[in-house]
Amino acid sequence: MNAVLSSIVAVFLAVAATAEPNTYFREEFDAGWNGRWVESTYKGSEQGKFVWTAGKFYNDAEKDKGLQTSQDARFYGISAKFDKPFTNEGKTLVIQFTVKHEQEIDCGGGYIKLFSSDLDQKNMHGDSPYYIMFGPDICGYSTKKVHVIFNYKGKNLLTKKEIRCKDDTLSHLYTLIVRPDNTYEVKIDNKKEESGKLEEDWDFLAPKKIKDPDAKKPEDWDDREKLDDPEDKKPEDWDKPEHIPDPDAKKPEDWDDEMDGEWEPPMIDNPDYKGEWKPKQIANPAYKGSWVHPEIDNPEYSADDLLYRYSDIGAIGFDLWQVKSGTIFDNMLITDDEKFAEKVGEETWGAMKEGEKKMKDKHDEEERKKREEEEKNRKEEDKKDDAGEGDDEEDEDEEGAAKDEDDQDAEEKEEQSKKDEL
Repeated sequence: MNAVLSSIVAVFLAVAATAEPNTYFREEFDAGWNGRWVESTYKGSEQGKFVWTAGKFYNDAEKDKGLQTSQDARFYGISAKFDKPFTNEGKTLVIQFTVKHEQEIDCGGGYIKLFSSDLDQKNMHGDSPYYIMFGPDICGYSTKKVHVIFNYKGKNLLTKKEIRCKDDTLSHLYTLIVRPDNTYEVKIDNKKEESGKLEEDWDFLAPKKIKDPDAKKPEDWDDREKLDDPEDKKPEDWDKPEHIPDPDAKKPEDWDDEMDGEWEPPMIDNPDYKGEWKPKQIANPAYKGSWVHPEIDNPEYSADDLLYRYSDIGAIGFDLWQVKSGTIFDNMLITDDEKFAEKVGEETWGAMKEGEKKMKDKHDEEERKKREEEEKNRKEEDKKDDAGEGDDEEDEDEEGAAKDEDDQDAEEKEEQSKKDEL
C-alpha cells in the first residue's frame, strides 16, 4: 500500500514539476538594470541614450520605471543576454513587453529583437542577425503596424497580414505566442489581435503548388462572355459633333477684323451629341468561361514541421531609429507558458493602467490650463502694447499743439514790437 501511495505521489510531483512555467528572461527595470544591459556604440555620435524613468505620467513612480529613448533623430541599441541560452523546440515561446509612446511619436520603432547567444552587444546594429523581431512601428499616418518578422534560413520574413498597433500615449502590452504546432498568436493588452499558421502567413516555404509550365491555353478557347450584336447597325443620324458654335453669340460691335482677326462664335456642348456608338452586346454561344491554368505539385516544396524552432536563443535587445524620442519600454518577459504570461501581464500592465490613465488626464488638464493662461497673458500684453502706442500718439499731438501756440505767441509779440517802433 505504501509503495502504491509513493508511486502516486511521485507521479503527481512529476506532473506538477512539468507544469511549472520556464521563465527564460524577465526584466522590470529595477535599480540594478544597468548591470544587466549593454548599450551599443556602433553608431557613434548618432547613437541615442536610454534613460531610466517612469515618464510624465504613471501609476507608481518607482515600479513603473523603464527604459526611455531620450534624444530626437537618433539610433538606439541596447541588449541583455540570458543566464543560459535555450531552445524552444517542442515548447511554446512567449515574448511579452510594454511600450508607452508618451511623446506622441511621429516616426519610429518600438519593437524588440531576439538574438542568438553569440550577439556582439557593443556592435549591435540594424544588420546584426536576429531570430525574431516583434513590436509596434509607427511612421506618419500610413504606417501603424505590429511587426512580426521571423528569420528562416538566413532570410527575414515579414508577415502577410496587417496587424494594427496602438498609437496613443499610454502603456500597452504586446505579446507574441509561437507554438510547436507551427501556429502563432499576437495579443495587445491581453486580447487577441491576430492568429494563424506560420506557413500560411509567412513565406517560409516554397508554394505547394505551381502552374504547370507545360500547360497552354488552347488556341480555340473563347473566354469572351459577350459579343457585339452583328445585326445591330449604327443609325444614320448618329454622328453629331460634340461641340457647336453658340447660335446666340453675337459679334461685338467694337470687333476689328483687321486688328482682332476673323471673329468666330464661342463653342458650346451640342445637345444632339450622343457619344461614340457601340453595338449592343449579346451572349457568346462559344463562351467556355475563364481559362484556369492547371497546377502541379511544386518539386521545390519541402515540408518543415520545425518552422517555429530556434536552437540558441540567448539575448534580447532594442535596435531602433526614432525621429521624436520619449518611448518607454518595460515589463519584459520570455517564457514557455501562455497563461503565466497573461497573469504577469495583468500583474504589471493591468495593475498600472488605471492609475497611469488618471495621471495622464490630470497632466493633460494642467497643460490645457497652462496654455489658456499663456494665451490670456499674451492677449493682455498685446492690449497693453496697443494702448501704449495710443498714448504716444496723444502725447505727440499735445506737444504739437503746444508748439503751435508758442509759435503764435511769438508772432504776435514780434508784430506788437514793430508797431511800438513806429
